[in-house]
Amino acid sequence: MDYNNLDEDYLTIVDNIINNDKFLKLKNYKHHGISRFEHSLKVSYNSYKFAKKYNLDYKEAAVGGLLHDFFLEENKGIKKRLISIFTHPKKAMNNSSNIFKVNNKEKNIIKSHMFPLNIYIPKYKESWIVSLYDKKVAISEFILRYGHKLCHMFNFILIMSINFI
Repeated sequence: MDYNNLDEDYLTIVDNIINNDKFLKLKNYKHHGISRFEHSLKVSYNSYKFAKKYNLDYKEAAVGGLLHDFFLEENKGIKKRLISIFTHPKKAMNNSSNIFKVNNKEKNIIKSHMFPLNIYIPKYKESWIVSLYDKKVAISEFILRYGHKLCHMFNFILIMSINFI
């Protein structure tokens, strides 16, 4: 994501986070084929724009969206990835609370972004927005990374099906 395309209001809201040394470490962790930093920035900015358009708490959506995956662990291996689905929201919330001043709404945004896969239910409209944008962005990143493989697999299945007819 190009910083030049982000509006000034958004950058003012998240400046203390995106320039924090610990948060910048997310650039070293892969997530859906890109860095966790870039993924979080996409979720945050899209959530911010949506919330602002509909007169919701866009500042909390921006902050919660940016911090939703703020955990500093590599998830290598299928077992670790599966466990992380359920554990990383709480880790991200704890890290966020220890380093930044996050309010209760932002904590709920962070903690509930994996709903319905975890037990934390989004309590606020902004929590739902971030959760849905996280899924939308993740799917887009997955398709960009594996789309050609999916296309080849679909073509193979189609050819094999035609041969059986």
